[in-house]
Amino acid sequence: MKKSIINTKNGKIWYSVYGEKKKGVPLLVLHGGPGFLSMPEVVKNLSNERPVYFYDQLGCGRSDRAADKSYYSVTNYIEELVQVRKKLGLKETYLMGFSWGTMLTCSYLLEKKPKGIKGLILSGPYLSSRRWHADQRENIANLAPGLRKIIEEAEIKKDYGKKYESAMIAYYQKHVCRLRPWPKYLKDAFSRLNMDVYLTMWGPSEFTITGTLKNYDLLAQLNKIKQPVLLTCGDYDEAGVKTVKDYQMAFKNASMAVLPNSSHTHHLEKPDLFLQIVRSFIKGID
Repeated sequence: MKKSIINTKNGKIWYSVYGEKKKGVPLLVLHGGPGFLSMPEVVKNLSNERPVYFYDQLGCGRSDRAADKSYYSVTNYIEELVQVRKKLGLKETYLMGFSWGTMLTCSYLLEKKPKGIKGLILSGPYLSSRRWHADQRENIANLAPGLRKIIEEAEIKKDYGKKYESAMIAYYQKHVCRLRPWPKYLKDAFSRLNMDVYLTMWGPSEFTITGTLKNYDLLAQLNKIKQPVLLTCGDYDEAGVKTVKDYQMAFKNASMAVLPNSSHTHHLEKPDLFLQIVRSFIKGID
């Protein structure tokens, strides 16, 4: 594994690569958030056949922070992806996005219409704030009445204190990661979430959207993406199964896999199955 820095006009971007000398078409991974960071666990195992690249978006993980929070936007992250891909020399590549990273992936394709993208793997896809919000409301409606009341009252009062955080944790244990206990690397990653990015673009939690992405929606444009697409989700995912099915139908050429007894981080919960599905998808294109 190699770690290094990409110099961009807005700051230094951290990246790592596994299997750099492998001959297969590279895979570039876009992490979730916004404001999260790269987690190579599980996905790095794909490097037995091809180089697998991870990078931390500006403001995230090991990369520089922006001089001004207003930088954190879809437009600027698209431009950053252009620079990252160019400086890594990825003329041909697969793109794998997780959660917010799926929105960034598709926004990049729709805006830049780049050449050399062999296929997309979109995991726990967030492609419509409207659909995401509806799925979270349905999930909240199925929580215990006490938890539901805490969340609803906090959102009305805009008081996201300790009670709200306790309800949020209960929600996350059901819909974000169902492993008990959470792996140390996942807990460490959450502890490093940059709230400047998260609050600017998203909000106080996965299910309360108050940031600049609140009205973002790509659903009507997905039919413009011609590359083969693989959508994956868990049956307890924040990205609802029906919503993901609607995304599949919206793309020109998409397949879908629902991983059982798993949630938003289904690749961590069902690693062998996830890798098998992804390898099969890529092999079908290669």
